[in-house]
Amino acid sequence: MTETRAGRPSPARLDRATVVRAALEVLDESGVDAVSTRAVAARLDVRMNTVLWHVKTKARLRELMADAVLAGVDLDGLPEPWRDRAAELPRRLRHALLAHRDGAAVVTGAYAAGPATLRFSEALVGALLAGGVDDRRAAWTTWTLTYLTLGLVQEEQAASRGDGARLVDALVPDLHPALHRIARHLAPRAFAERLDFGVDLVLGAPS
Repeated sequence: MTETRAGRPSPARLDRATVVRAALEVLDESGVDAVSTRAVAARLDVRMNTVLWHVKTKARLRELMADAVLAGVDLDGLPEPWRDRAAELPRRLRHALLAHRDGAAVVTGAYAAGPATLRFSEALVGALLAGGVDDRRAAWTTWTLTYLTLGLVQEEQAASRGDGARLVDALVPDLHPALHRIARHLAPRAFAERLDFGVDLVLGAPS
């Protein structure tokens, strides 16, 4: 393969997968706000128009990145009982999102209907249907579990940057007595346990 001086593929051999990998590298190094077609082009040592030829727009690039993040969800060896399977999938989604800096923000900020996203959704809906959940409830439960996981991981990744204590720090006992009472439970911690708690609320406690 012909390469540039920076060791990157030449424009003639560039493909969409390479562009998306480079975008994820920018994401992991500098965060979601740093990702742009210009930044990806600079990383690949090509013209921005070359990147745009493969991804068309920044919004489409974000969709492709989101699907690439979802491709990291491991669907092998899932539990056989339907409820255990439905509860395990959000945990695996969390791990895939945490594998990339601002991974939850990337997925939340894009409408991705790529193969990896559909593969995950199919697994979750399939688990619910296998448990006799009706069609509408299966669809809405899938949304609920997905949004729960995305929101929690966004908080978790913000906390890792030192942004997580703002709510607790803003509490004034006389103005927010209820919040002040439970403040120790609002601190940004125990994310895995909180996810399991939320999943149990949605699916019902395990029997």
